[in-house]
Amino acid sequence: MKKEIFILLFMFGLLSMTSDNNKKPTLFIIGDSTVKNNNKDSFTGLFGWGDFIKFFLDTNKIDIQNHAIGGRSSRTFIDEGRWQKVLDSLKTGDYVLIQFGHNDGGPLNTGRARGTLKGTGEDTVEVIMESTGEKKIVHTYGWYIRKYIRDAKQKGAIPIVCSIVPRNIWNNDSVARASNDYGKWAKEVAVQEKAYFIDINEIIASYYEKAGKELVSLLFFLTDHTHTTAAGAKLNAYAVITGIKQIPECSLNKYILIDEKKTEN
Repeated sequence: MKKEIFILLFMFGLLSMTSDNNKKPTLFIIGDSTVKNNNKDSFTGLFGWGDFIKFFLDTNKIDIQNHAIGGRSSRTFIDEGRWQKVLDSLKTGDYVLIQFGHNDGGPLNTGRARGTLKGTGEDTVEVIMESTGEKKIVHTYGWYIRKYIRDAKQKGAIPIVCSIVPRNIWNNDSVARASNDYGKWAKEVAVQEKAYFIDINEIIASYYEKAGKELVSLLFFLTDHTHTTAAGAKLNAYAVITGIKQIPECSLNKYILIDEKKTEN
């Protein structure tokens, strides 16, 4: 009898441990090459900010999965089934960081065929894919961002929309913003859907302007004005954390773990 009781207690203990582990939330990150880049042969290679955000969060209390992949738009990340894989893993209390836009301005049905319609409306266009002859319905950028938000909420997860990181493009001493297109549209949809929004485009651009063109050029890969080095990616990750801290009601704040001395450096 004692042996049987011991076994039962042990089994219940395991069940309890499993239950606790299941309560640990996961931060899912989706986006393009500015969020995740596989060209990391050296310190001066291309890096995305999604792989560096772990240095600012308590990974003992929250898991991080970076599902971003280079070359994708808000449309093709869905079309290729990558969003569905994330959805299948989402559980109540998880978080989804969303950043798309850099690749949404391309052609709709030729070449890499990853473009989306401009704006946030319900407009659609039917196209015939040059590569396959297949008919496709293409929506607006805002429609796809709205889908990510609604799908995540339906699974009980917390979506956080980010504007795109700025490119190393200047107008005199000012960094070019995305405040009239993808940054604007991302914010509009987030507000409409009552989702959190982080304007990392503005946060990072402000950092760049304080640092100056010469120093900022060191954060980008060679003559590439879009993709950052490890140093640039770390700065962008910190900008995301800064944006989260600007939303005190967002529960992701409780997992932020910042060493202020390292941050200053």
